[in-house]
Amino acid sequence: MALAPSLAQAHVDAFGALLPDWTVKQAEEELRTHTQGRAIPTTLVAVEGDAWQGSVSLLRNDHDRIRQYSPWLASLVVKPEARRRGVGRALVARCVAEAAVLGVPTLYLYCTDAVDYYRALGWRVHDQLALGPLWVTVMAIDPTP
Repeated sequence: MALAPSLAQAHVDAFGALLPDWTVKQAEEELRTHTQGRAIPTTLVAVEGDAWQGSVSLLRNDHDRIRQYSPWLASLVVKPEARRRGVGRALVARCVAEAAVLGVPTLYLYCTDAVDYYRALGWRVHDQLALGPLWVTVMAIDPTP
């Protein structure tokens, strides 16, 4: 995956506060295991020309302290210049669709300040908990084929 180094850096930049020991090298190694489509784990990437615009991952577990929920929509990242063009919405919809094809009854995500964004996409608040130094909201959606 030629985009792995750049995506890994973006993921650590965006989510490093939740995983302070996570390195770009670890993120890249993880992304390089997401090579199979229609599987968990996988990472979906929106590309325009030769550049990625955004990505999202479908993971079995997203954090060691919240393994009671699974699987996860995780690491939604959209480049600033691609925001407000529907890239994030499309990635979330595609991830939910992939989960439906895989027979996932409930898909989860967690966020700190994007609750309204995900509610507008059909997600519901499922739980709230402290995760590392941050308070997060766990949200859920029931994918349908």
